[in-house]
Amino acid sequence: MQRSNTYIIIFSLVLTIILGGLLSLASVGLRPAQKIAEELSAKRQILSAVMEVDPNANVLPIFDERISSVVIDSEGNLIESDEKGNPVDAANVDLEKQFKLAPEERMFPVFMFHEEGDPENITAYIFAFYGNGLWDNIWGYVALETDMNTIAGAVFDHAGETPGLGARITEQQIEDRYKGKNIFNDQGELVSVDMLKSENNPPNALDEHNINGLSGATITAKGVNKMLENYFRYYLPYIEKIKGKDKKIARSLN
Repeated sequence: MQRSNTYIIIFSLVLTIILGGLLSLASVGLRPAQKIAEELSAKRQILSAVMEVDPNANVLPIFDERISSVVIDSEGNLIESDEKGNPVDAANVDLEKQFKLAPEERMFPVFMFHEEGDPENITAYIFAFYGNGLWDNIWGYVALETDMNTIAGAVFDHAGETPGLGARITEQQIEDRYKGKNIFNDQGELVSVDMLKSENNPPNALDEHNINGLSGATITAKGVNKMLENYFRYYLPYIEKIKGKDKKIARSLN
Protein backbone atom coordinates (compact mmCIF):
# COMPACT_ATOMS: atom_id res chain seq x y z
CA MET A 1 0.00 0.00 0.00
CA GLN A 2 1.35 3.40 -0.95
CA ARG A 3 1.60 5.82 1.95
CA SER A 4 1.05 9.54 1.69
CA ASN A 5 3.89 11.96 2.19
CA THR A 6 2.22 13.22 5.37
CA TYR A 7 2.14 9.71 6.82
CA ILE A 8 5.82 9.16 6.01
CA ILE A 9 6.83 12.47 7.59
CA ILE A 10 4.82 11.83 10.77
CA PHE A 11 6.11 8.26 11.03
CA SER A 12 9.71 9.47 10.64
CA LEU A 13 9.24 12.15 13.30
CA VAL A 14 7.70 9.70 15.78
CA LEU A 15 10.46 7.17 15.15
CA THR A 16 13.12 9.85 15.60
CA ILE A 17 11.58 10.99 18.88
CA ILE A 18 11.34 7.43 20.21
CA LEU A 19 14.89 6.54 19.24
CA GLY A 20 16.19 9.85 20.60
CA GLY A 21 14.42 9.20 23.88
CA LEU A 22 15.86 5.70 24.14
CA LEU A 23 19.38 6.98 23.44
CA SER A 24 18.93 9.71 26.03
CA LEU A 25 17.76 7.19 28.63
CA ALA A 26 20.71 4.93 27.82
CA SER A 27 23.12 7.84 28.19
CA VAL A 28 21.65 8.80 31.57
CA GLY A 29 21.71 5.20 32.73
CA LEU A 30 25.32 4.68 31.71
CA ARG A 31 26.59 7.98 33.09
CA PRO A 32 27.29 6.70 36.65
CA ALA A 33 29.36 3.84 35.24
CA GLN A 34 31.19 6.23 32.92
CA LYS A 35 31.96 8.57 35.80
CA ILE A 36 33.39 5.71 37.86
CA ALA A 37 35.54 4.65 34.91
CA GLU A 38 36.81 8.22 34.44
CA GLU A 39 37.69 8.55 38.13
CA LEU A 40 39.49 5.20 38.07
CA SER A 41 41.47 6.25 35.00
CA ALA A 42 42.44 9.55 36.62
CA LYS A 43 43.62 7.82 39.80
CA ARG A 44 45.67 5.38 37.74
CA GLN A 45 47.29 8.29 35.89
CA ILE A 46 48.03 10.15 39.13
CA LEU A 47 49.79 7.11 40.56
CA SER A 48 51.60 6.50 37.27
CA ALA A 49 53.29 9.89 37.64
CA VAL A 50 55.19 8.62 40.69
CA MET A 51 55.33 4.83 40.46
CA GLU A 52 55.06 1.92 38.07
CA VAL A 53 51.47 0.70 38.01
CA ASP A 54 50.49 -2.78 36.87
CA PRO A 55 47.85 -2.36 34.12
CA ASN A 56 45.83 -5.16 35.71
CA ALA A 57 46.19 -3.97 39.30
CA ASN A 58 43.36 -2.56 41.37
CA VAL A 59 44.71 0.94 41.98
CA LEU A 60 42.03 2.06 44.44
CA PRO A 61 43.61 0.53 47.59
CA ILE A 62 47.02 1.89 46.55
CA PHE A 63 45.57 5.32 45.86
CA ASP A 64 43.73 5.45 49.17
CA GLU A 65 46.83 4.35 51.08
CA ARG A 66 49.49 6.43 49.36
CA ILE A 67 47.68 9.58 48.16
CA SER A 68 46.24 12.53 50.03
CA SER A 69 45.12 15.75 48.40
CA VAL A 70 44.09 19.36 48.67
CA VAL A 71 42.36 21.82 46.38
CA ILE A 72 43.80 25.31 46.00
CA ASP A 73 43.02 28.57 44.23
CA SER A 74 45.32 30.60 41.98
CA GLU A 75 46.84 32.34 45.01
CA GLY A 76 47.82 29.08 46.66
CA ASN A 77 45.12 29.16 49.31
CA LEU A 78 43.33 25.98 50.31
CA ILE A 79 39.73 25.58 49.16
CA GLU A 80 37.67 23.45 51.50
CA SER A 81 34.19 23.91 50.02
CA ASP A 82 32.56 25.08 46.79
CA GLU A 83 30.21 28.03 46.29
CA LYS A 84 27.32 25.91 47.57
CA GLY A 85 29.15 24.97 50.75
CA ASN A 86 29.82 21.39 49.69
CA PRO A 87 33.22 19.88 50.61
CA VAL A 88 35.59 19.67 47.64
CA ASP A 89 37.61 16.59 46.78
CA ALA A 90 40.66 16.94 44.53
CA ALA A 91 39.92 13.62 42.86
CA ASN A 92 36.50 14.91 41.78
CA VAL A 93 37.63 18.26 40.36
CA ASP A 94 36.52 18.36 36.71
CA LEU A 95 39.67 19.60 34.94
CA GLU A 96 37.86 20.24 31.66
CA LYS A 97 35.16 22.31 33.36
CA GLN A 98 37.73 24.29 35.35
CA PHE A 99 39.77 24.92 32.19
CA LYS A 100 36.84 26.86 30.74
CA LEU A 101 36.93 29.32 33.66
CA ALA A 102 39.27 32.24 34.13
CA PRO A 103 42.40 31.11 36.06
CA GLU A 104 41.47 33.19 39.10
CA GLU A 105 38.13 31.36 39.28
CA ARG A 106 39.49 27.83 38.96
CA MET A 107 40.05 25.10 41.51
CA PHE A 108 43.41 23.36 41.21
CA PRO A 109 43.90 19.85 42.65
CA VAL A 110 47.18 18.88 44.30
CA PHE A 111 47.99 15.29 45.26
CA MET A 112 50.61 14.21 47.80
CA PHE A 113 52.34 10.86 47.45
CA HIS A 114 53.30 9.32 50.79
CA GLU A 115 56.07 6.98 51.74
CA GLU A 116 54.81 3.43 52.06
CA GLY A 117 54.10 2.67 55.71
CA ASP A 118 54.44 6.32 56.77
CA PRO A 119 51.27 8.25 55.91
CA GLU A 120 52.71 11.47 57.32
CA ASN A 121 55.81 11.57 55.12
CA ILE A 122 55.28 13.15 51.70
CA THR A 123 57.74 12.06 49.01
CA ALA A 124 56.29 13.85 45.98
CA TYR A 125 53.64 16.39 44.95
CA ILE A 126 51.51 15.68 41.90
CA PHE A 127 49.96 18.56 39.98
CA ALA A 128 47.16 18.36 37.40
CA PHE A 129 47.46 20.07 34.00
CA TYR A 130 45.03 20.80 31.16
CA GLY A 131 45.47 22.48 27.79
CA ASN A 132 44.98 22.50 24.04
CA GLY A 133 46.61 20.09 21.61
CA LEU A 134 46.35 20.12 17.83
CA TRP A 135 42.83 18.70 17.48
CA ASP A 136 41.39 18.67 20.99
CA ASN A 137 42.28 18.94 24.66
CA ILE A 138 45.34 17.43 26.27
CA TRP A 139 45.98 16.91 29.99
CA GLY A 140 48.32 15.24 32.40
CA TYR A 141 49.88 14.93 35.84
CA VAL A 142 53.41 16.01 36.71
CA ALA A 143 55.07 15.03 39.99
CA LEU A 144 57.69 17.16 41.71
CA GLU A 145 60.14 15.89 44.28
CA THR A 146 59.98 17.56 47.70
CA ASP A 147 62.51 20.20 46.61
CA MET A 148 59.55 21.50 44.53
CA ASN A 149 61.88 21.80 41.55
CA THR A 150 62.88 18.38 40.22
CA ILE A 151 60.36 16.46 38.14
CA ALA A 152 59.88 12.96 39.56
CA GLY A 153 57.61 11.78 36.75
CA ALA A 154 54.95 12.77 34.25
CA VAL A 155 51.99 11.19 32.49
CA PHE A 156 49.97 12.71 29.65
CA ASP A 157 46.74 11.96 27.79
CA HIS A 158 44.68 13.46 25.00
CA ALA A 159 41.23 13.51 23.45
CA GLY A 160 42.11 13.34 19.76
CA GLU A 161 45.76 13.81 18.80
CA THR A 162 47.03 12.10 15.66
CA PRO A 163 48.03 8.43 16.16
CA GLY A 164 51.76 7.94 15.73
CA LEU A 165 52.39 11.68 15.96
CA GLY A 166 50.86 13.90 18.65
CA ALA A 167 49.31 10.88 20.37
CA ARG A 168 52.83 9.81 21.29
CA ILE A 169 52.68 12.07 24.34
CA THR A 170 51.14 9.06 26.10
CA GLU A 171 54.18 6.87 25.40
CA GLN A 172 56.43 5.98 28.33
CA GLN A 173 59.60 6.97 26.48
CA ILE A 174 58.23 10.48 25.89
CA GLU A 175 57.03 10.90 29.48
CA ASP A 176 60.35 9.61 30.83
CA ARG A 177 62.18 12.50 29.15
CA TYR A 178 60.82 14.80 31.85
CA LYS A 179 62.26 12.84 34.77
CA GLY A 180 65.04 14.68 36.55
CA LYS A 181 64.42 17.98 34.77
CA ASN A 182 64.03 21.20 36.77
CA ILE A 183 61.28 23.81 36.53
CA PHE A 184 63.35 26.62 38.14
CA ASN A 185 66.61 28.02 36.81
CA ASP A 186 69.71 28.82 38.87
CA GLN A 187 68.31 32.27 39.66
CA GLY A 188 65.17 30.73 41.14
CA GLU A 189 62.96 31.81 38.23
CA LEU A 190 60.20 29.53 37.01
CA VAL A 191 61.08 28.47 33.46
CA SER A 192 59.25 25.11 33.21
CA VAL A 193 60.45 22.38 30.82
CA ASP A 194 60.12 22.62 27.05
CA MET A 195 60.00 20.10 24.22
CA LEU A 196 62.31 21.32 21.49
CA LYS A 197 61.24 21.26 17.84
CA SER A 198 63.45 18.39 16.73
CA GLU A 199 63.56 14.87 18.12
CA ASN A 200 67.27 14.50 17.48
CA ASN A 201 68.78 17.54 19.15
CA PRO A 202 72.50 17.62 19.97
CA PRO A 203 73.31 16.73 23.60
CA ASN A 204 74.33 20.30 24.41
CA ALA A 205 70.77 21.46 23.60
CA LEU A 206 69.22 19.04 26.09
CA ASP A 207 69.76 20.69 29.43
CA GLU A 208 67.75 20.56 32.67
CA HIS A 209 64.95 22.62 31.10
CA ASN A 210 64.78 21.20 27.56
CA ILE A 211 63.97 17.79 26.11
CA ASN A 212 63.64 16.30 22.63
CA GLY A 213 60.39 17.09 20.85
CA LEU A 214 57.92 15.09 18.74
CA SER A 215 58.77 14.55 15.10
CA GLY A 216 55.84 15.59 12.92
CA ALA A 217 53.84 16.86 15.89
CA THR A 218 55.17 20.34 16.54
CA ILE A 219 51.78 21.83 17.41
CA THR A 220 51.03 19.12 19.98
CA ALA A 221 54.50 19.63 21.51
CA LYS A 222 53.88 23.38 21.70
CA GLY A 223 50.54 22.64 23.35
CA VAL A 224 52.25 20.55 26.02
CA ASN A 225 54.85 23.30 26.56
CA LYS A 226 52.17 25.96 26.95
CA MET A 227 50.11 23.75 29.25
CA LEU A 228 53.06 23.13 31.57
CA GLU A 229 54.16 26.77 31.54
CA ASN A 230 50.68 28.07 32.33
CA TYR A 231 49.83 25.61 35.06
CA PHE A 232 53.17 25.75 36.83
CA ARG A 233 52.56 29.50 37.09
CA TYR A 234 49.07 28.89 38.47
CA TYR A 235 50.56 26.52 41.05
CA LEU A 236 53.55 28.79 41.79
CA PRO A 237 52.05 30.55 44.86
CA TYR A 238 51.35 27.16 46.45
CA ILE A 239 54.80 25.84 45.48
CA GLU A 240 56.44 28.89 47.06
CA LYS A 241 54.44 28.39 50.25
CA ILE A 242 55.54 24.79 50.57
CA LYS A 243 59.15 25.09 49.43
CA GLY A 244 61.50 24.57 52.34
CA LYS A 245 58.67 23.85 54.78
CA ASP A 246 58.08 20.69 56.80
CA LYS A 247 56.58 18.08 54.47
CA LYS A 248 54.21 16.96 57.21
CA ILE A 249 52.39 20.31 57.38
CA ALA A 250 51.92 20.82 53.63
CA ARG A 251 48.24 19.96 53.83
CA SER A 252 47.47 22.68 56.38
CA LEU A 253 49.21 25.65 54.76
CA ASN A 254 47.04 28.60 53.82
